[in-house]
Amino acid sequence: MKGFVKHIIILFSVFICLNASAQDLHFSQYFNAPLLVNPANTGFMPDYDYRVGGNYRNQWANVGNAYKTMSFWADGQLFNNRFDNGWVGIGGVLLKDEAGGGTLTANRAFVSAAYHQVINDNGLLSIGAGFGLINKRIDVSKLTFDGQWNGKFFDITVPNNEPFNYTSVYYTDLQIGLNYAAFISDNLYINAGAAAYHLNRPSESFFAASVAKAIVEPRLNFFLNAQIKLGNLWIVNPNIYVSSMSTSLETVLGFNANRNLSGDGNSQLILGLYYRNKDAVIPVIGYQLSDYKITFNYDATISSLGTYNATQGAYEVSLIKSGVWGGGDKSIKCPRMVRF
Repeated sequence: MKGFVKHIIILFSVFICLNASAQDLHFSQYFNAPLLVNPANTGFMPDYDYRVGGNYRNQWANVGNAYKTMSFWADGQLFNNRFDNGWVGIGGVLLKDEAGGGTLTANRAFVSAAYHQVINDNGLLSIGAGFGLINKRIDVSKLTFDGQWNGKFFDITVPNNEPFNYTSVYYTDLQIGLNYAAFISDNLYINAGAAAYHLNRPSESFFAASVAKAIVEPRLNFFLNAQIKLGNLWIVNPNIYVSSMSTSLETVLGFNANRNLSGDGNSQLILGLYYRNKDAVIPVIGYQLSDYKITFNYDATISSLGTYNATQGAYEVSLIKSGVWGGGDKSIKCPRMVRF
């Protein structure tokens, strides 16, 4: 019991160490985009040496080409043989957002590194940092402005007279994160993390600084999740994710559960249900076969926007492959994750 209390104290310390205030990341399956949630997740996979994943989200498709987001990411463990009770993780992410059929496009590339240290035999503390390069482009030819209205229609041959200074901007992004995992028993695991993005508060504007200087405010992410094994049939994963940026706040909470289909855990059905505060209900379904996992979700809008999109918020798919360098069994430095 004394050890359990220590774990709880550390978990709460993680939350209060970065006390927060956006969300440029918008995957409902945030748990399947670990490097975008927290750089301390880089290489955080006690049972594996590497992961490779991809995510695709199509949002509000029935109201036009509103928003498409896609990412590809990978991370792995290094220096396992150099640290008795720890290792280093490195990884990278490529992310693309496209709005309005290409009117506004953002391309992001991130690299991150983390150090993971086993403590008290059944705890794992991780700290990570990341660096990103972002490019945003706007295609002004696809836009119309109030100065082009001639009383009957928008005349694109009329100059828009808007003070655009750039149609493409670049800036860098700095981020840090902290993570703690408590391996309570073979049937219970708890994990909490906090991260801060845009620490350098970059400027993001298509206008001259004298006209508008749009500062990207820091974004703070928090997550808490658990894995609970129920017999040899189910592993239930309740979790919550909170992202705060300036005056924007996103909260997603719910659970997913893995059903053992093959007896040895090689084949698993994934079911889940999430709720994004004041926005959407999100059912999830997926399948895991050995080290491959594919997961789908559908966002059913419950906000006032449902009047315009017929409650069809978004659909999303993720695919992840995990593995061990050279195949075979992996030497585990801390207790395994909850597994069948």
